[in-house]
Parts: sequence; structure tokens; C-alpha cells
Amino acid sequence: MNAQAITSVEMIRRLIGFDTTSRNSNLELIHFVRDYLAGFGVESRLIHDDSGRKANLYATIGPDDRPGIALSGHTDVVPVDGQDWSSDPFVLAQRNGRLYGRGTADMKSFIAVALALVPEFVARPLKTPINFAFSYDEEVGCFGVHGIIRHLRSEGVPPRLTIVGEPSSMRVVNAHKGVRTFNTTVTGLEAHSSATDRGVNAIFYGARLIAFLEDLAAEFRDRGDTGGRFDLPYTTISVGLANGGTALNIIPGKCRFFWECRLLPDHNGDEIIDRFEAYAAETLLPEMQRAYDGASIVTEQRVMVPGLRPDEGSDAETLVMALAETNQTHAVSYATEAGLFQEADIPTVICGPGDIAQAHKPDEFIALEQVEACEAFLRRLLNRVCAA
Repeated sequence: MNAQAITSVEMIRRLIGFDTTSRNSNLELIHFVRDYLAGFGVESRLIHDDSGRKANLYATIGPDDRPGIALSGHTDVVPVDGQDWSSDPFVLAQRNGRLYGRGTADMKSFIAVALALVPEFVARPLKTPINFAFSYDEEVGCFGVHGIIRHLRSEGVPPRLTIVGEPSSMRVVNAHKGVRTFNTTVTGLEAHSSATDRGVNAIFYGARLIAFLEDLAAEFRDRGDTGGRFDLPYTTISVGLANGGTALNIIPGKCRFFWECRLLPDHNGDEIIDRFEAYAAETLLPEMQRAYDGASIVTEQRVMVPGLRPDEGSDAETLVMALAETNQTHAVSYATEAGLFQEADIPTVICGPGDIAQAHKPDEFIALEQVEACEAFLRRLLNRVCAA
């Protein structure tokens, strides 16, 4: 071993210094982590995307022939464009017991604390291995983690359980909503706006589709969640972006809008898209095609991330509740990679430092006490895997 120990705060500083906004490559950060681990005799497996510009990192500390405990985090962050920051978002600033910078809460601090404790991990006789699973492109659809899961199924030893270190204020989260996103393109027929009978107004029909989604959203709000655990205790639908048309005096031939649904874990998302497409095909298209047989409504799914379902009594819940020294679990409305690990039959919970309320904002921060709580949590994990 030829590496030097780095404190958690210093490691956070280094990771924040890499601009890993999802549109950028994350390789500089990944290579730093790989080289840092190699300095302690820990080998890493890099799993690249098709372009070779991004990579996941998977590493094992301890015996590699048995299921371990995976510490999972994403290396990408959301953009800072247009946000009013008090300091450079990619240079860590420490003020009044807080660390400011893009990714401090979501979620480089968890990764940094895990890395800072590597010298302690390698110095102890681990009977159960600790795995690092660091991904790319979580913020734009949880795309990268699929490569880690494929690797575990084909070549590696799947972990016994996964702890996803998303910001939960170190509370144990065993349920979150799923998310599905879509774009819908309505194609009508352009004509002069004085001759409305000769065109098919794509914006009018797009507006009716959006109104249909609004009615669906109201229906699901009224259904609610019998468990009542979620903040917004129902499946939600939102339209986030819409555009269309060319000029005021031209009947618009195109309308496109992007929409999403945030699903309770037990809600079958197919219901929403099936009802939406049935309305489009059975009610709107016949009207449109009576005027223009080339009219169309096309919807494409962009992202599908499964929700995380409670798995009471699982290894993940039992262990992490003990490590967090709590007998309570919580539910959150944001989506994470946890549902994908669970879908791969790996028991998974969320527990990480920082508050999700600070994520994606200007002047994103994490409290130093949260960093310290994460250190204590992972040291308790270390004691467990040495004694197990």
C-alpha cells in the first residue's frame, strides 16, 4: 500500500472538484477513485457506457468469493446553469458548520465518507466483504447502474444486500416512488389560420391530451395511499415541457410535450400509459384523421425506474436499522437506484447523509454533523462485517 489516508471533508472537497454534471464525462472522478483504491491494494472494475466517456466503478474490499454488503452511490450531479450560487459550486466552501458545493448532499458526501474509511476497512479482517458500486447517469434516468447489475449477474458475486446512500438524513428508507417519463408528439396539418377547416391543429389536440392527464392525476389523488407513508400520498402526473407551432397565423402541424408519473410502489404504471394511449387512439385520432389521414399521436417512454417496496424483515432492513440505531423506517417520494437493485433480487434500503431538501438547489450543502453521523454508521458496519 502506498496511499495516504484522507479525511472525509478533504475527500468531499476532491470529489466536488470534478464537474460530473450528467452531460459531462465522469471518467476523471472514476479514475481518481480507481487510483486511490489501488493505493490501498483494492482492485476496481470499470464498466463503461457505449461511448467510452462514462463508467461505473465496482470494487470489493475483503474476500471476493462470497456475497458482501454494497455501498451504492451515483457520481453524476445536476446542472448549475442559471442558478445563483454564493460561491463556486465546484469548489467546496465551509461556512457555519456546513459544506457547500454541487453534490454535497446529492450524493458525493456518502461516496466520500466511504472512501475516506478505506484505510480502516483494509486494516481489519473482514469476514463479509464491503463492495463499492459507484454509477453514472442516475440523475437522467438511472441508466448507469444497469451495467453494474449486469456485471454482477454475469461475472461477479451479487452482494447480500445494498445500502444506497442517497440523502435521507441518515434515516432508514425502505420505500420510494417509481418514475416513468414520456414524450408525446402530435402531428396535425398546417394551413392558413383563416382556413381552420383545412388544417388539423396539433396544439388543440395536444391540449386535450394534457387535460386528460390532468384528469387522471386528480383521479389518483382521490384514490390516495391507504398506507399514508408518503409525502404526497398518491401517484402523481406532471407535464413539464410543451411546445409547438410555427407562427400565429399558421395552424400548428406539430405539438410535443414531455410528461412523467411518480408512482406509488404498488401502482402498476401500465394503467396510466394504457389509458392515455386508448384515449388518443379511440377518441382523438379518428377526429384528426377525418380531416387528414396522415395525422398521428406518438408516445415514447424515455425513463422507467421502479419504486422501492418495503421488505420488512429482510437482511437489508434488519442490518441497516441496527446500524442506524433506530426501529423506524421511512418512505420518500424521490426515485433512486434502490428499486433496480431490489428488482435484481438484492435486498436494498436507502440510508445516507444530507437532506434531500438541499439537493438540486443553488448553495446546496450538507451539515458537518451529517458527515460525522455517516462516519459513525459506516464504522458500525465495519465492526459488524469483522464479527459476522
